[in-house]
Amino acid sequence: MDLEYDSGCRGRGLCARGANSGHYCQLNTYDYLADIPGNDQWTDLVEVQFKNTRKGYYHNINGLPLVKGDIVAVEASPGHDIGTVTLTGKLVELQVKKANLKSTDEIRRIYRKARETDMEKYAEAKTKEHDTMIRSRQIAKDLGLEMKIGDVEYQGDGNKAIFYYIADGRVDFRQLIKVLAEAFHVRIEMKQIGARQEAGRIGGFGPCGRELCCATWMKNFVSVGTGAARFQGLSLNPQKLAGQCAKLKCCINYEVDQYVEASRQLPTKDVVLQSMEGDYYFFKADILSRMVTYSTDKRIAANLVTIPATRAFEILELNRKGEKPATIEEGGHQEPERPIDLATQEDLNRFDKKKKKKKKKNNRQHDEQRKANSQPAAEEGTQEN
Repeated sequence: MDLEYDSGCRGRGLCARGANSGHYCQLNTYDYLADIPGNDQWTDLVEVQFKNTRKGYYHNINGLPLVKGDIVAVEASPGHDIGTVTLTGKLVELQVKKANLKSTDEIRRIYRKARETDMEKYAEAKTKEHDTMIRSRQIAKDLGLEMKIGDVEYQGDGNKAIFYYIADGRVDFRQLIKVLAEAFHVRIEMKQIGARQEAGRIGGFGPCGRELCCATWMKNFVSVGTGAARFQGLSLNPQKLAGQCAKLKCCINYEVDQYVEASRQLPTKDVVLQSMEGDYYFFKADILSRMVTYSTDKRIAANLVTIPATRAFEILELNRKGEKPATIEEGGHQEPERPIDLATQEDLNRFDKKKKKKKKKNNRQHDEQRKANSQPAAEEGTQEN
């Protein structure tokens, strides 16, 4: 794949030719049709991204030569908005279908590429967003509304502001809209979002050390249940399973299909292995390595034995024939030893002790060297006498 460095990615490294550039690397779509000749002529539809996760689709009725990264002025209600082109060509039609925009009337048009005056108004509007959000939160609190305003987005011309809020139930914000309009002198639009959408708009880093998936590439959120964690043998600890949105982490769903498929190649939990030593009951399983641990007691861990799933199936086949092996450990092995934690082997100050020993050793060598040097001098003095 042909890669090129995009200096606008703010240190994000290599960006593929079909990916977005600049600050709008969020929620990008890889354009696998980018190198096809005439791709931009198949349709006049263009995908435009605004602040954070908000995107829209527009008609390029004026036939402007647009490429990814171009800043354009688009039709809004009222006035115009400023956004960045993130996708052009045939792939935009598929994105429109995915967004369920059935009517062409819902798709507005692109006016022009942004001019210097447009960018000045845009920058002026953006400087108001943080102060507006803080003040609007206080207004909502004074009105006694059970809601949280998570973000504010001004339109490119500054004539309208979108207030993104979170609420558990329905909120009657008619009075709030009147107060906000009087306070900020703009048209007010309220949009309710969920906790996951708020995390995507704010951004951040997960425990894996990478940016949040909802803030970079995820567009649609799939419900995550505790069943997915159980399949993977994860500890049902809310503090470990919850993300920054206080919901179950979306990444729990990433590998659950592989775990479900792999678990089908293991014996079921209610199967009892019979041997000459006694009966063995299911205790736990390492699904991906296909190793199963059995216990001689149903309720507690007693005489644990870990064997491969293939060995378990062999014993089951023998039991069906009325036969019992001498032991289930044939072809298997005992419970694997846990990896040794080097930090717990000795005291954490063991390195300091070695340094002291080394220092003593160096002093001893120095004393021996000094005695050796002084001995010839004493012998010379004796000969002279």
